[in-house]
Amino acid sequence: MRILKTSFVVTAVLGAILAARPVLAHCDTADGPVVATAKVALEKRDITPVLKWVKPEAEPEIRAAFARALAVRQKGPDAQALADQFFFENLVRIHRAGEGAPYTGILPTGTPVEPAIALADQALGSGNADKLVKAITNHVEEGIRERFARAAATKKQADASVAAGREFVEAYVELTHYVERLHLNATTSASAHAGAPAAKHGH
Repeated sequence: MRILKTSFVVTAVLGAILAARPVLAHCDTADGPVVATAKVALEKRDITPVLKWVKPEAEPEIRAAFARALAVRQKGPDAQALADQFFFENLVRIHRAGEGAPYTGILPTGTPVEPAIALADQALGSGNADKLVKAITNHVEEGIRERFARAAATKKQADASVAAGREFVEAYVELTHYVERLHLNATTSASAHAGAPAAKHGH
């Protein structure tokens, strides 16, 4: 039960963070996991590793792109570089289309990623979620307390004037919308989020 609750909290704050500010790139960067997998597949001449990044219905298209890339790679270093980039671009584009996200090209090496996503990657790499859970739950607590404090403070003077009342309403709306997003993310499945606007940024 504790693990389930922890999962809800992590999912909730990730959703709130992603919805609250512009999301930095991840799967469409040269450093991202999609391109990294593509490099391994091309070197081994085995498409299997990349298929997990595309929907079943997109598999024929990515298989065709892979075959073309392999054929061109044999024509020399310059051709190999072009073929690899061709395949990276197609794979990332198809992957993002499967998420319902737009494709605007592959961002260069060193492009920063959303901190919450970086934490998730680090947790998966280490096999331990403790740091991820602590960091995310701390953000949740800070976010709620900050918005609650403002709403509680402005509520005391809400009836003093129209301006004061509007200040309270603004704080109240921000608080309730914030906790609503958290609760929605915590009580719905990951598959339900796949079609939500916040999920369309990609990972």
